Amino acid sequence: MTYPAGVLTVSDGVFHGTRADKSGDWLAQGLGPAFFVQWRAVVPDERDQIEAQLRAWVRQARLVVTTGGTGLGPRDVTPEAVRAVITREVPGMAEAMRVPLIGRAPHAMLSRQVVGACGATLIVALPGSPRAVREGWEAIAPAVPHALELLAGHTQHRSEPSSGRA
Repeated sequence: MTYPAGVLTVSDGVFHGTRADKSGDWLAQGLGPAFFVQWRAVVPDERDQIEAQLRAWVRQARLVVTTGGTGLGPRDVTPEAVRAVITREVPGMAEAMRVPLIGRAPHAMLSRQVVGACGATLIVALPGSPRAVREGWEAIAPAVPHALELLAGHTQHRSEPSSGRA
């Protein structure tokens, strides 16, 4: 199954054309064969613009991945925008994204990745660094298709083969 996805870059520099969108470019190519990136946009670090783009995409996309705005700087508001849109948070996925980074880069514990659901759409907020995007996505990618199936209401588990005992 292929899921429609959106990639949203949150960056003043990319929005104003003073920085290349390396993280967004990686996501557009690196999500893997289970995802078709149908939507892509860049917004500045403005909470209302981030929320508006997320709300527009959750009506159609099954996966929305953001990059940027997850730090502690005064303009880093992506987590707040994501939390305003989602109805349920998935903290285990956010924690799993930080694990590979913390041992190598102690400041990674300051990153505020958020993962949550809005209807049948999963929203994943990744940092802005290309390396952190790649490592964070790779940490959760194996679980994302199953999460999307659960969000779509496909909650029946395959039954175990019968052992012939009653």
